[in-house]
Amino acid sequence: MQTINIHEAKTHLSRIVERVARGESFVIAKAGKPMVKVVPLDAPEPSPPKRLGFLAGQVQVPDDFDTMGSAEIERLFGIIP
Repeated sequence: MQTINIHEAKTHLSRIVERVARGESFVIAKAGKPMVKVVPLDAPEPSPPKRLGFLAGQVQVPDDFDTMGSAEIERLFGIIP
């Protein structure tokens, strides 16, 4: 994706809009820092990020989860002789 500085974007706005309408995308930067992304209106929306909880109702956590294997862990680390 091409980056254009804001001065160039203001100077050549009509050309940039035509290119975007043909399907190109641009990033407009100010002092080298990306500020905005210009994309065609018919560009596909980005897919939403994956969220936690996608296995809700499919996995059961035992009630003693926080203490499971504690005797073995204590034995391995020498806490219990």
